[in-house]
Amino acid sequence: YVAVGNEPFLSAYNGSYLKTTFPALKNIHRALKEAGHTDVMKATIPQNAEVYQSANDKPSEGDFRSDVKQIMLDIVKFFHDNDLPFTVNIYPFLSLYLNQHFPVEYAFFDGNGQTIPDNGKNYDNVFDANYDTLVYALNKAGIKDMKIIVGWPTDGHRYATPKLAEKFYAGLMKKLAKDVGTPLRPEKLEVYLFGLLDEDMKSILPGPFERHWGIFRYDGTPKFMLDFTGQGRKIVPVAEKDEVGPDLDYACYHGDCTAMLYGSTCSNLDKIQNISYAFNMFFQIQGQDVRACDFRGSAMITKSNASVGSCLFPIQIVSGSGDFRISYVFGRFIVAGLILLGLVTAI
Repeated sequence: YVAVGNEPFLSAYNGSYLKTTFPALKNIHRALKEAGHTDVMKATIPQNAEVYQSANDKPSEGDFRSDVKQIMLDIVKFFHDNDLPFTVNIYPFLSLYLNQHFPVEYAFFDGNGQTIPDNGKNYDNVFDANYDTLVYALNKAGIKDMKIIVGWPTDGHRYATPKLAEKFYAGLMKKLAKDVGTPLRPEKLEVYLFGLLDEDMKSILPGPFERHWGIFRYDGTPKFMLDFTGQGRKIVPVAEKDEVGPDLDYACYHGDCTAMLYGSTCSNLDKIQNISYAFNMFFQIQGQDVRACDFRGSAMITKSNASVGSCLFPIQIVSGSGDFRISYVFGRFIVAGLILLGLVTAI
């Protein structure tokens, strides 16, 4: 999918993108069509769930927000005529953030909270209720068969924690694994996660949690257990260790991995420790230049001593003036220096 903007019709934007978003969508779609890609690549506009609402919090009263209703109807018709999906970002977390009296359990999928009856259907979580509010809004627009594709932050608010994010995602994955939809659309849902990584440069105007939607931290480490199969296994998504081979070769070629050779002091390290040692040697030889600590995102700087047994990781001590350097000082108790760690493994 090609996303044309992201949540352009938020009320906080005061209509700034009302006149430009739809034309941009049509231009992108036209370009894809002329290139012959529309059978496999679709243009869409990820909307915030704020573009539709319900007067009494019941899905059956769902309709598009009055100030964007006409433009939304035009966009929805264009989607329908060109076989494009409606994409929406649904954030149950925001229900808790915006309303201190919102029932906490209703934001999750456990069915432990209140149940809201509506036209013969019962809703026990806000995700289903929000989704079906959109379905009703589309139905009122005369579109009853449009494909709909659908986070939880982990910091910046008392409900923005890894524990609650894990609970939400575990419930969502379990629901998806059962191939069940919502009371109004019981068929299988198509869902995307918002988002993959935290974004440290993102605006916090919507709230201090805004930089913490990722299932991974800034450095790529996983925040919590997440089983994409929905089976509830205690596993975490980790880095692909097999992809680090070329980086390891580069670090050893431009660094010093002789201590890792057979019979040497660091010859008994496991795979991750080998990578960490090689990366650290390269980092130290490069004068602890932060640019030498990357390796396509598979490395990070730490103040923890990564030495293993008799295999001591060298630490370069640099004087404050920058004129004097002791290239290698070995000692497991020197923890003030920076040591480069390798890949993230399972928690």
